[in-house]
Amino acid sequence: MARLLLIRHGQSEWNAARRWQGQADPPLSELGRRQAAEAAARLEPVDVVATSTLQRSRVSAEIIAEALGCDPPIPVPELIERDVREFSGLTRAQIEERYPGFLEDGRRPPGWEQDDALLARVLAGLHRLASLVGHQSALVVTHGGVIHTLEHHLGCPPDRVANMSGRWVTITDGRMVPGERVHPLEGACQSP
Repeated sequence: MARLLLIRHGQSEWNAARRWQGQADPPLSELGRRQAAEAAARLEPVDVVATSTLQRSRVSAEIIAEALGCDPPIPVPELIERDVREFSGLTRAQIEERYPGFLEDGRRPPGWEQDDALLARVLAGLHRLASLVGHQSALVVTHGGVIHTLEHHLGCPPDRVANMSGRWVTITDGRMVPGERVHPLEGACQSP
């Protein structure tokens, strides 16, 4: 049985500017770096740290791995954020201006990565990671869209995925089971 804690990266510069990121690669903000360090002090110890290959996750994971005394994070490219296409880099106001009514109606631009495609690659990455870590525990720094889509697939109630929050999952014989939701920064270091 592999125990994996999937958490969202610390605040990026685009999070701070309230821009949609998707697979764009903006760096962590200074607050994001502090969030990663604070989360590391509040999380239970793990055997392994893994990460999406986007820098906001990778740098968060490196900060956490160092604080926990773990080896450098294992890159898991399948865990990058959803491709949001034309929404990338835009604020909600800019999306509303360019795509009137899309957000309110739940519509997305052409080429938007659909839930089934996102879920397929995320599940493949998590199962591959589980086979690497075996019976150990791993902290996996990834993205809000990844965690939200996985939680929906596992039948979890919807919950906001704040920076550095996430959920435990276990994988046994290829079967994934959701565990507890964690919010290590509750009351500390949160973005506005």
